[in-house]
Amino acid sequence: MRKSHPVRRAVLAGAATVSGIVLLLSLKPASDPGSASAAGGAVPPVAAQSPQGGRGAGAGTVTGDAASTQYGPVQVRLTVSDGKITRAEAVQAPKGGQSDRVTADAVPKLNQAAVAAGSADIDAVSGATYTSAGYVKSLQSALDKAAAAAGSNAGAGAAEEGAGAGQGTQVLTGDAAQTQYGPVQVRVTVGGGKITGVETLQAPKGGRSDQVTADAVPKLDRAAVAAGSADIDAVSGATYTSAGYKQSLQSALDRAGG
Repeated sequence: MRKSHPVRRAVLAGAATVSGIVLLLSLKPASDPGSASAAGGAVPPVAAQSPQGGRGAGAGTVTGDAASTQYGPVQVRLTVSDGKITRAEAVQAPKGGQSDRVTADAVPKLNQAAVAAGSADIDAVSGATYTSAGYVKSLQSALDKAAAAAGSNAGAGAAEEGAGAGQGTQVLTGDAAQTQYGPVQVRVTVGGGKITGVETLQAPKGGRSDQVTADAVPKLDRAAVAAGSADIDAVSGATYTSAGYKQSLQSALDRAGG
């Protein structure tokens, strides 16, 4: 058999290689943006990764005033969203010795109760009377601040729309009213002609007064906001504190009227 010439073999091999490349190129699909997605290996579009629009709108944190107790201060911080308490935490609580155990047991329960109730109307934890009273007092002051901020924002929105002109938010402090057990002084936030928040700056304290104040003041604050005036009932067991509260509240409202 006649052998093929080396040059001829090289030419035939080169032709076969070129033919193979042309065939592969003809079979390769055209590139398009959807091909990677179809393969499942692409990064999702930005819109698919972003949280829903408006989520978390109106959320914020507010810290109540520190409430002094026989065993140390208690201070509460709230996270509020759309007018509801979504989280409560104690940034200060009694500590040291037996207080460590009491705080560890009581504070989580108080936090849960505050979120569940959505207000400061919660029960004291058994064995933690003073801590509970301080917690409720600081919690109420945080709620008052949140209400005042909400009222301020609402008033600002109304002003922008031309409604309620001249009825901006005012923060007014009443005169300190002297009582048999100590002074009572109230600060009022007024917006749109209504009481939107009340904060007690001074109240009887020490001994039995701590418990009476912790029980009565939150109730008086809520009553003042609900009534929109100083025409509120005295809290049972806190006659002197209630009288001083109403006197200071009225003096604050008189300033608003002026």
